Amino acid sequence: MPIVPIEGLFETHLTVRELERSIAFYRDVLGLKLAHVLEARRVAFFWIGRPGGQMLGLWEIGSSPVSLHLHIAFQVALEQVSAAVPALRAAGLRPSDGFGGEDIDEPTVFAWMPAASVYFADPDGHSLEFISMLPHQARPELGRMTLSAWLALQ
Repeated sequence: MPIVPIEGLFETHLTVRELERSIAFYRDVLGLKLAHVLEARRVAFFWIGRPGGQMLGLWEIGSSPVSLHLHIAFQVALEQVSAAVPALRAAGLRPSDGFGGEDIDEPTVFAWMPAASVYFADPDGHSLEFISMLPHQARPELGRMTLSAWLALQ
């Protein structure tokens, strides 16, 4: 039995090189609602979805020669995953499959879940993903495939 039953993930944090640049990206490009900035600590917090739901914190590390490239997946509706490829390109971002960074023309399906997904990078090189669970039976033996190939099997 767990110590405390976990119901979900409330917040996650990323380090960034330039806080203002990252605020602009997450607010203006991804559309997250800026919740709070602590200028003295060089940190900004964003609501993901409704205020009080989930939160993303961005912490500036400045000119540090060391950085991590982390991953965050944002849950979106299937229609939004499908629309993400041209929308990301229009915003000057490169949609990819997340595995080797190959460019894609449509979402990738992870058949073991199953879920449709599109990866892209933020200005600091963090791996971001739009993902939507699919209402079908998981088929792990199929590996990964395009969304159109997956839908043709349904």
